[in-house]
Amino acid sequence: MRGPAAGAPPIAGAAPALVRRDLAELLRLAGPVVASRLGMMTMGLTDAVVVGRYSAVQLGYHAMGWALTSVTVVTAIGLLSGVQVMASRAIGEERPKEAGAALRRGLVYGAWIGVSAMIVLILAGPAFLRVSGVSSDLARGATPPLIVLAMSLPGFTLSVAAGSWLEGLGRPKPVMTFMWIANALNLAVDVVLVPGALGLPALGATGGACATLCARVFLTIATLIYIARMKDARELGVFDKPPRDRAREIEQRRIGYGAGASGFFEVAAFAAMTLIAGSISALVVAAYTVVLNVVSFVFMVPLGLSAATGVLVARAYGARRPAELNRVAWLGFGVTALVGLAAALAVWPAAHVIALSYTSDVAAVAMATAGLVLACLFLIPDAVQVVVAQSLRARADVLVPTLTHLASYAVVMVPLGWALGIHAGLGITGIIWAITAASFLSAGLLLGRFWMLARRD
Repeated sequence: MRGPAAGAPPIAGAAPALVRRDLAELLRLAGPVVASRLGMMTMGLTDAVVVGRYSAVQLGYHAMGWALTSVTVVTAIGLLSGVQVMASRAIGEERPKEAGAALRRGLVYGAWIGVSAMIVLILAGPAFLRVSGVSSDLARGATPPLIVLAMSLPGFTLSVAAGSWLEGLGRPKPVMTFMWIANALNLAVDVVLVPGALGLPALGATGGACATLCARVFLTIATLIYIARMKDARELGVFDKPPRDRAREIEQRRIGYGAGASGFFEVAAFAAMTLIAGSISALVVAAYTVVLNVVSFVFMVPLGLSAATGVLVARAYGARRPAELNRVAWLGFGVTALVGLAAALAVWPAAHVIALSYTSDVAAVAMATAGLVLACLFLIPDAVQVVVAQSLRARADVLVPTLTHLASYAVVMVPLGWALGIHAGLGITGIIWAITAASFLSAGLLLGRFWMLARRD
């Protein structure tokens, strides 16, 4: 395959009508997907707010239970990303029945992931808490919400598989709608079970976990019912048992392995940075938590853009249209860079106000403000790298993004964070500089890889 610009960003040389068409399609897909990702994060935030207003002690139990399951959640989303890519490719190849096969494989795979994670966390999670170094009271208190959250994982993974499939078809609005209905249900159950209302006992953190369980079960049932009732469900092979296709099965899992490993490396690396902050002082932990919370919320937008860009890239890849593939990819990169720039320009002047919304401690506010201002430096590369990584996976380049994330975050960021934050005595400033360096390294390597593949087309 050869594009018209020998690998250069093809937007400038493309017909304006094609660019406008692709941009409109990108934004049409990205809007609901971004809203879905924000809804996913809002669910956990709602639990934390309601539990925290009820009891600070119970919030600690909630945070510990959520921390153990969050690694599983991020990894599971990555492992199931092959559903979206393979469904998009099938549409591009004009093989609708293969899209249904991708869904059925994804649901089986998702069920195995969810059930396995649930069993492991229920059996090993409480023991890990007891030997992790936290207080015995915290370990005991976190065990019930941890077990309930673990029970919600099979429903979560099935909903991710089904929702990713709809996004891969270019139909993200139902996923967004069900996600926000699930958020409303989550809040309703929270306000009843956490403080104890309507004659029910107060469950605290366990009540928050029960709310998440209810919301995830609803999300799964609603999404699967919607898929079953789609007018073209039979045309898409939803109800057909597909013939074994080991090549596509392996490719779907391979994409998931790459994305899951990338997600795990990033989550583990950022958790390590939290430990580095904790080894400096409690104040640094508090300030870093504020920065990480704000950055994570901002990150939901490029995460949604990565899914939308990946859908369009996979569709063009399946249709063997290299010029379109490169055009939609570079459009996605450009839009994402603008989003990162807009976020930086919004956070920079509001850093002090944002910090005040988290804490009233003068020293913590000052440190968090400085951290937020410095963090604006990596918002653009951090946003771009996740979109480029997903675009590479969508065009069947899986290993390089995984190795890039391993090198940038595990090999570079964590040791650099220790060296600057602890050894050089820079505290949170050193930690943020390490994240900035890793983000630029990851974005640069991934963009270089995509550029090389584009020239090779």
